[in-house]
Amino acid sequence: MNPYASYLGDRNALEVIEQTPGNLSGLAVLLVPASMEWRPAPGKWNAREILCHLADSEIAFGFRLRQTLAERMHVIQPFDQERWAGMYGGLGARSALNAFSALREWNLALIGSTPPQSMFKPVNHPERGDMTFHTIIETMAGHDLNHLGQLDRIVAGFVPA
Repeated sequence: MNPYASYLGDRNALEVIEQTPGNLSGLAVLLVPASMEWRPAPGKWNAREILCHLADSEIAFGFRLRQTLAERMHVIQPFDQERWAGMYGGLGARSALNAFSALREWNLALIGSTPPQSMFKPVNHPERGDMTFHTIIETMAGHDLNHLGQLDRIVAGFVPA
């Protein structure tokens, strides 16, 4: 089961992932330094951490896309996002956004050069079961929408002290 599919709804996954870097840049302009570190609730990530997570996730998605194309019945390596987030303390939002945007551009180039018959090449996720190359793209889009929504809520909910 793909937990991010519900965020996608009837939207085109490829269009969503193409638009995300611009959407993130637009939101980043609205986030002043204080709101970058503001947590919407105890234990929730702040905007800077969300941007770092998106950059890290783009690395993982890119690797998954490439492994799916390069190997027969590849098994995806899951990662513990909370453990990865433990390393975000010294990382900046601008660097994370720049990394995400560059990696997304590179991943979009790969997706755009992938032959249509490869879109349904199978892959397995140990926690989510059988997927395809296209399912990974849908997951990327739903993941983007989830975190864009979190950033929207941070922008809307931040009240300067």
